[in-house]
Amino acid sequence: MIVLGDSLTEGLGVTRSEAFPTLVEKGLHENGFGAAVINAGISGSTTAGAARRLKPYFNQDPEVLILALGANDGMRGLSLKAMEKNLSEAIDLAQENGMEVLLAGMKIPPNYGRDYAVAFEKVYERLAKEHSVARIPFLLSGVAGRKELNQPDGIHPNSKGHEIIAKTVLTHLLNLLKSRSQTHVQGILED
Repeated sequence: MIVLGDSLTEGLGVTRSEAFPTLVEKGLHENGFGAAVINAGISGSTTAGAARRLKPYFNQDPEVLILALGANDGMRGLSLKAMEKNLSEAIDLAQENGMEVLLAGMKIPPNYGRDYAVAFEKVYERLAKEHSVARIPFLLSGVAGRKELNQPDGIHPNSKGHEIIAKTVLTHLLNLLKSRSQTHVQGILED
């Protein structure tokens, strides 16, 4: 399992063991899934290199991609059309290689303008529908804007914030894995 993301995934300002991908792996093990979770977060990443960054992981035969990119595109006010195209290419590539995709939605602060903020969120909704992939509505749900869960920059979660993110991701991921298991079992029964 790969978590392809930016500084939020990488765990900027916290230890690697405190970053949400590591906590998700622990949660999976506690729920009977022996999956390894690869933290493929790179600080400052935009969606531009998403598909290219994904390719080197195919030799590890990953079954799930958690795609957690877009925050930096939004913070830099980059083209939403380009962001959507980049994310779409990464999803296509993952699906072509037999991976399930969990798309982690993002939001941006309202100071970027209401129209841009709304359009930004809609990109994730549209992609999830178009590609029939599972979606986390907002990766930072319950964390964004809460001083006690973020570092002094107000953007990057602290270790407590990462714990909440991990719970959010794990809830959606377990739903995806359970439905995937049921589909697999159903397919075997129908054969």
